[in-house]
Amino acid sequence: MTRVLGIDPGSRCTGYGLVDTGTGSPRLVAQGCIRTETETFPERLRQIYDGIHAIARQYRPDELAIEQVFVHKNADSALKLGQARGAAICGVLAAGLPVYEYAAREVKLALVGKGSADKIQVQHMVKILLGLSENLQADAGDALGIALCHIHTRETQRRMESMQGRRLGVR
Repeated sequence: MTRVLGIDPGSRCTGYGLVDTGTGSPRLVAQGCIRTETETFPERLRQIYDGIHAIARQYRPDELAIEQVFVHKNADSALKLGQARGAAICGVLAAGLPVYEYAAREVKLALVGKGSADKIQVQHMVKILLGLSENLQADAGDALGIALCHIHTRETQRRMESMQGRRLGVR
């Protein structure tokens, strides 16, 4: 069994989701958001770091999947998002986790089959894949989507390597 921690970084709300895989369908372990409650940006980064570090200690994930930063229009927002992402990554590095990064387009493609899918479609697929009936908080749902994207990507790579080995006569 492998436990994957997915993180959707944000400077005001960092979503997280933990999913177990390896025993049939992926299974939801925990999900939520770390809400920063201070106005000073360095203190918000500290809250993100502390929150993710506590989650890593409590749930002991094996791998981290996190969304990459993209620059849309506002470079200042992208820089803040990058710093929040860095605080989250540092929060799990002490646990020695490998870090896997995915662009938002990759997550949408892996879950919905279309890289231009909207958030509602991604949330819907997360609920289906995890067998959930209740609505998810947007940031936590995105984090679960990142974790599921990683699981899908990892399994696809394993299958391809296995097929490649069979073609070469390696078992």
